[in-house]
Parts: sequence; C-alpha cells; structure tokens
Amino acid sequence: MRVPSLGRARSRGGDVATIELFFDLVYVFAFSQLAAFFVEHLTGRGAIEMLVLFGGVWWVWNYTAWATNFVDPERTPVRILLVVLMLLSLVMAAAIPEAFGDRGPQFAITLAAIQVIRPLFIALTMRGQQIGRNYAHLLAWSAAAAAIWVIGAFCEPDIRLIVWAVALAVDVAAPMLRTWLPGLGGIAMSEWKLTPAHLAERNRLIFIIALGETVLSIGREFLHMESSVTTYVALCVAFLAPVSYWWLYFAHHSERTEQRLEQSDDPTALARGGFAYAHAVLVAGVIVTAVGTEKMLAHPHEDATAVYALLITGGPALYFAGLALFVASIGGLDRYECVVTAVMIASFALVGTVATAIGLELFATAGLTTALLVAGVVAAAWHHRHDEAPGPSALTAASAV
Repeated sequence: MRVPSLGRARSRGGDVATIELFFDLVYVFAFSQLAAFFVEHLTGRGAIEMLVLFGGVWWVWNYTAWATNFVDPERTPVRILLVVLMLLSLVMAAAIPEAFGDRGPQFAITLAAIQVIRPLFIALTMRGQQIGRNYAHLLAWSAAAAAIWVIGAFCEPDIRLIVWAVALAVDVAAPMLRTWLPGLGGIAMSEWKLTPAHLAERNRLIFIIALGETVLSIGREFLHMESSVTTYVALCVAFLAPVSYWWLYFAHHSERTEQRLEQSDDPTALARGGFAYAHAVLVAGVIVTAVGTEKMLAHPHEDATAVYALLITGGPALYFAGLALFVASIGGLDRYECVVTAVMIASFALVGTVATAIGLELFATAGLTTALLVAGVVAAAWHHRHDEAPGPSALTAASAV
C-alpha cells in the first residue's frame, strides 16, 4: 500500500531528526571496532581486510543517510525502520573483530539484511512515485551485492576476502552506473530530488563521530601513561591532530557546501561524489589516524618501523586526499589548494620515509606530522582570509583545503 505521507517535506530543510542522531550512535561503536581490528592486523593483508570492512560499514551508513533524505524520519514507520536498521548495525559492528573468522556470517548476514530491507521498504511504501521507482532499481543492485556478501561469509578466509571485495564493488558501482538494469535503463541523478542541507548535515555529523573515535583512542591510551612532561607533550601532539582535522573541515569550505549544492543544476550528482565517495576517504583517514596516535601514545620512544610510520603519516595524507576530493566534487579546487594539497601529501610521505630510514622515535615522528597539520591549518586560514565567498556564477571558486 502506497503511503505518500512518508515522503520528506522539503520545507524541513537541513533538520536532522533525533532518531537519526540516535541511529548514528551505533557507528561510534562501529568505528571503534574498525580501529580495534586494524590495531590487531597491522599487515598488508590486514589493511586490505580493514578496507573491505570499512567499505561495507560506510556503505550501510551512507545509504541510510541518503534514505532519510527522501523519507521523513519523524513518521512512525520510518522510525521503526531506523530502529530495526540500528539493531542490525549493532550486531554487524560487534562482529567486526572476527569478521574474517567465526563471526563472518554474523557480519555479512546483518549487513545484507540492512542493505535489502531499506530499499525494499521505500520501494513498497513509495511505489507509484519516482522515488519508489528509484529504490526499486537500487533494491536489485543491493540484493545482488547482499547475496555475494552472504556467499563470501561461508568461504574460507582467503576466498572470503575476494568475494567480499566483489560485493563491495557492486555496492559502490550502483550509484556510478545510475542503478542501470537490463531492459529498464538507469535512473538519472536528477531524478533523485535532494535536500542538500540535510545530507550535508548528516555527513558533518558522521565526520564528528569519526573525530570522536580519535579523541576516545587518545583518552584510552592516556589513562595508562605515567605522569611526566613527555606524557603531556605527547598528549598535546596527539590531540592537535583531530583539532586540525576539525579546523580544516569546518573553518571555511563546509559553510559553502550547501550554497554550491543549492546553486547547482544537478546537486545530486555533486553530492554523490562529495558525500558518498569523497567522505569515505576522508573518514578512513581519521580512523587510520586514531590507530596511529594510539600506537604513538602506547610506545612514544619506540623506533618508527615502516608500518608505524605509515600509520602516523598515512592517516593525515589520506585525510588531505579525501578533503581535496570532497572540495573538488562539490565546487572545484583552485590552484592554491591543489599546490597545498600536493605539498602536504608529499611532506607526509617524506616524514614517513625519513622516520623509517633513521629509526626516529614515534613521538618525534608524530610531532613532525602534527607540525605539518598545523601548517596546513595556517595555510587554509590565510587562503580563507584572502578568498572571497563564491557567488551564484562562481560555483568552481576556491574552497579552503
């Protein structure tokens, strides 16, 4: 039975319902579990496993954030849907540490259930409307990916990793291919009538949650450190990383995002690149940073190995890459931002390489990395001061890195 009243009223703008905030609490736990998994699997294989698990978790959250852009989370049926998805997400997150072990079926089945239930609900309750047709197409893709996730759960670990990577690729490809189906074609991005302010706010919140995991990891390690001057300096060095990330994200370009989306002829296409894809890279960088700062605080005077140096410098490099992709997707990088981004990433790579080559202490490696982050904040602040806000005809104007 079609229930038109479940559609989100555009007049609600960027309001985020409390049930959406409640739903996001599960992802505090999920990000913590991902960080814990990575800490215990600091190998090349572990990094690939982490990427697949993070991708699965991100795509569950991302599709849910987009869903509440089209259906009203203040309506009781939608609230019930979110509560069910929240419970399933909790079970999925709990399985992350053993996802490539005995809890593989728990992780995959709950993930698959979320990815099928959500589009099925919207396709049924909104049938006869364009959004219902959109979600019917998405349901076909999500069901195919879900089946592959479940099949992989019952394979041995090496095969499981490959099968799950294929499942993730199907999920990621669906929006890029406009959920094309044989005989039915694809759905143009313009047919997804977006409320840009809401989606922008949802992504700001998940970014804050990722930063929260970094702060929690710092706090957990600090509890076990002996009181000394070095300890407090190490704490400040670690803490400046999430502060820098917050500053770079919110101090300038975040305020322009909604304006650029509202002024665009096809805001959904911009949002797809900026939020669904670029934010995944950005959030992944924050999680890697959480692992790196945790290792630094636990062993500040240990010599930097290639793995630890990569964690400490790779997280910020990944963050800068994600932030640049976000800005480019929404409005376009100017020459100054391109140069700053390239210089920052190259500098992180240089610090990591030198730290590994000479056996620099983790504390010193983190200190140099944090100094670079602070320099990035200063460069962004200078650009902000000398850069005028974009007008309606300047959608590709600069946005601070």
